[in-house]
Amino acid sequence: MRRFSIILLATGLLMPLGAAAQTDMEQEPEVGARLAVSLDKKIAKGLHLSLEEELRFDNNLSAFDRFHTTLAINYKLLPYLKAGFGYALINGYSSSSSAFKSARHRFFADVTGIYRLGDWQLSLRERLQGTLRTGDFNEYQNPQTSWALKSRLKVAYKGLRRWEPYASFELRNTFNAPVVNAVYNDATDTWGYYNGSTFTTTGNAGWFLDGFSGVYVNRLRGVLGTCCRIDRHSTLEVSIMADYSIDKAIDANGKGTKLKAYTRETGTTVWLCAGYGYSL
Repeated sequence: MRRFSIILLATGLLMPLGAAAQTDMEQEPEVGARLAVSLDKKIAKGLHLSLEEELRFDNNLSAFDRFHTTLAINYKLLPYLKAGFGYALINGYSSSSSAFKSARHRFFADVTGIYRLGDWQLSLRERLQGTLRTGDFNEYQNPQTSWALKSRLKVAYKGLRRWEPYASFELRNTFNAPVVNAVYNDATDTWGYYNGSTFTTTGNAGWFLDGFSGVYVNRLRGVLGTCCRIDRHSTLEVSIMADYSIDKAIDANGKGTKLKAYTRETGTTVWLCAGYGYSL
């Protein structure tokens, strides 16, 4: 019993030094906007090609954030099942430097199951996406390609002539988040590792970065919206979207010899969304 108590005491004393204890940071809630225009072309029965341009504004609507150019193709395999894939060019804007950031390339594939019950339609979509970074980036903070799986459950009411109200909920799982293999020293307010009894804060990246294999849910999203069919070709869609994001981030120097911070940032953004669609 005495030996067990000593082990517990030693464990409690060493845990602050031996754990990769991230710093939790909560961001202030924000309001943003998304404006989109899309074109849909029917190629054959059940086969559609679409092109969409979307502009995003953030920082409580005070700054332009990015634009997305998305090309996608969708095919209805069965009355209750459809599949698609596409590509998106993402150009982000940096208000601090008044210049566009290096472009990112996103590739995605999805499958959607559809169930109809009277005037109600229930759908479940699973989308796998990979986002490729270009230009200069710190390889000790982010992988060149980020992988994620987005699972969306949506219910829509189709009993009205022109209007189609809907609600959806989505989870996003990241598949290759950074894995920190380091210890935090409260006394010196630094990250490092122990080589025997010596605490070291420099070396190669292996002491703090154990690759990019972390898996966790990093975003919850809820949407309330409606579509309005203006005529046989045009539709207007408006919605309000709430994102709750969880981001585990590393701040390291470019040589991978120093870990400056390991944080878990959480925050909520409410998006006001509007889009116009034209079908051929």
